[in-house]
Amino acid sequence: MGLFDKKYCDFCGEKIGLLGNKKLEDGNMCKNCASRLSPWFNERRHSTKAEIQEQLDYREANKAKVAAFHTTRSIGRYTKLLLDEDQKQFMVTSASNLETANPDVLDYSQVTGCDLDIDESRNELKQTNDEGKEVSFTPPRYEYSYNFFVSIHVNHPYFDKIRYNLSNGYIKVGERPANAASGGWRVNRAGGSGLRMNDYYEYLNMGNEIKECLDNMRLGIRQEVEAQSAPKTAVTCPWCGATTVPDASGCCEYCGGSLNG
Repeated sequence: MGLFDKKYCDFCGEKIGLLGNKKLEDGNMCKNCASRLSPWFNERRHSTKAEIQEQLDYREANKAKVAAFHTTRSIGRYTKLLLDEDQKQFMVTSASNLETANPDVLDYSQVTGCDLDIDESRNELKQTNDEGKEVSFTPPRYEYSYNFFVSIHVNHPYFDKIRYNLSNGYIKVGERPANAASGGWRVNRAGGSGLRMNDYYEYLNMGNEIKECLDNMRLGIRQEVEAQSAPKTAVTCPWCGATTVPDASGCCEYCGGSLNG
């Protein structure tokens, strides 16, 4: 098959435009079908048609989870971490229309960790000399900016990390570099004198809140698993008098009476 031969999408059958082909390991995909994949998925070129079809089926089934999702807590200003604390599920999205965006709905149990990163950028400030030329100050002066990122590590069949920009770009804080020593942030420094300022702490605190929330998810799930695996103690049923081990609902295995309280 030649370079400029017509190509058709292996999923919808539509003709693919000259610059619209999304190449797969063993086939082709149009832009419209590719847009239905998870936004956190980045292995398309190394995926087979069968693997992509499996994901498209999963994404279609995800719509029902989105429809049943009820946000009880939201953290973020632009891209948000949305929680359904009753169903123990979460999603990350910047969309205002969840039904259209179809963000991936994950269970609390799928979280494996969370990293916080700050990228620091500095721009040298110049002055104009008597000859009208821009020259450095003595000593040099810099304006500092910071960009905040959250990475949520997950156990998921189609991606293992949800990384997003918390601050929606760099935040200028002036000529003194900020310090994020607290809260577990990693600062990718561009250099500077190490002076402190607190102008950017809104996003710093927001990131800390997200990490605390995700850590509590993991802790809660782990405690539930430990409680379920703990050995059960035999008790006397107050209803039928039998010696019984409570079932998963806390009831007598013989008469079904409640053993709670």
